[in-house]
Amino acid sequence: MELVVFVLAAAMVLGGALGVITRSNPVHAALSLVLTLFGIAVMFVSHNAHFLAAVQVIVYAGAIVVLFLFVIMLLGVDKAEDINIEPITVQRPLAAVIGVGIMGIIIAAIVVADDVLVERGAGLASTTVDNPDGNIRQLARSIFSDNVFAFELTSVLLLVAVVGTILMARRVKSNGAGK
Repeated sequence: MELVVFVLAAAMVLGGALGVITRSNPVHAALSLVLTLFGIAVMFVSHNAHFLAAVQVIVYAGAIVVLFLFVIMLLGVDKAEDINIEPITVQRPLAAVIGVGIMGIIIAAIVVADDVLVERGAGLASTTVDNPDGNIRQLARSIFSDNVFAFELTSVLLLVAVVGTILMARRVKSNGAGK
């Protein structure tokens, strides 16, 4: 039975991922992403990670994909645009430099975190009958104490993305009548 669930969930994930890549309509691609995320949630459930499955469905399949759809619908990306014309000429080199910098930061964070985990002997808390929600408490403590800055920075980043989307959607259309 576990093999059947795994094969079906893997087919959902692969089918959805292929749909994201091959669909030309961005709304259909976003809905294919939902299929992929639900397949991953099924895999979490098959491994008895019910909390992660619920978070996967609520946060990713629910909130993030709805945000993607909101942006797609708000910007009206169904119009054909010439992608050979770059409005900002330094955009690609700047993106490459920033990408390399972010990769360096991630590698440094992994090295530092590995040393810290070895020092503390950290890991997942063991769940027992006496402490059935030890992992959830440890996760909450980690997010809201040790990593509260990163958590809040993520919320500000999402807010900036939404405000930027609204500003881009409300751009003034010039019709020759003046300002």
